[in-house]
Amino acid sequence: MNQKNITVGGIELEWNLETGEVLFEGGDVVLFWTSAMETFFDTIKDISGIEATQLVLETTGFRQGVIVGEGFKDMKQIDTSNVVEWISNTYAPAGWGKVEIVEMDNEKNTFTMHIQNDWEYKMNLLKNKNSKGIFVPSHYAGVLTGLFGINFWYKIIQHQNDSTPYSIVEYFPSTVTVQQNIHELSRKQEAEQIRKLEARVNEHTQSLQNLVKELSSPIIPVLEGIIVVPMIGSYDEQRTEDLIFKTLTELPKHKADYLLVDLSGLNQHITEHTASLIDKLGASARLLGTEVILVGISPELAIIIAQSQNSLNTFESLQSLQHGIYYALGRSGRKIV
Repeated sequence: MNQKNITVGGIELEWNLETGEVLFEGGDVVLFWTSAMETFFDTIKDISGIEATQLVLETTGFRQGVIVGEGFKDMKQIDTSNVVEWISNTYAPAGWGKVEIVEMDNEKNTFTMHIQNDWEYKMNLLKNKNSKGIFVPSHYAGVLTGLFGINFWYKIIQHQNDSTPYSIVEYFPSTVTVQQNIHELSRKQEAEQIRKLEARVNEHTQSLQNLVKELSSPIIPVLEGIIVVPMIGSYDEQRTEDLIFKTLTELPKHKADYLLVDLSGLNQHITEHTASLIDKLGASARLLGTEVILVGISPELAIIIAQSQNSLNTFESLQSLQHGIYYALGRSGRKIV
């Protein structure tokens, strides 16, 4: 009673309760409930995601099929003349459902299979899932690859469902490989990660640009009618437009009579473009009735301004911001008490 042998469809099954072994054609096998396989598949999906899970199942099914095909090739001397009978007799006793090769082209090495009530289909029925099997169809592609020594791939024509009693799958020699599919998914995932990173970089860059825009050209109302605009660093076209627009917008709001443009933050590196910016800003402010005073003039800046082709030398220029504020107060008939 501790050992039992039966033969189903020409396949030998053996149970040895003393050693705890189950043999299928002499090879160790393990029996699983379909519900247990469902848990296994769901766990992979939870960890890897749907797309990666599909590739894992397809690759695993194919590679398992290759092992089966190679193992039975020498054992049963299988070729195209008996492959139809062998596949049907081998997989039905193993609980893989009914599988038939209904069409076969020996010259082109193409096969059409009907796969009915396989364990993957039953597994998806357990929770009324709409998932369509991929493990079993890819497995038979691996079996044919192992049997004939050339790479086979597959195309699912239709899946078994309530109105269709079986799945129809075509098999054919192909250059498609599981390794190629793995690499393609890896490249796709890498590209997706790069796109996400680029989006985050762009988002943070825009936020940083907005912050710089707010901080780089502050408008400081120091006293009634007196505004200071410190110029810091270098100015490209965008910063130039922002500075002029923001300054001219703020002047009327603060009823500014005097605009002090502080150049001490330019670090003595004033370019022809920056000189043109200052000239344009000053001329625009004058049109609004605001007197422009340049402050923070170092000896080096004084030389550059004097040599500039712009009309910066027409503006009142002072050495420090403090001098500029006193000057503006004096011009308006006020003083600090």
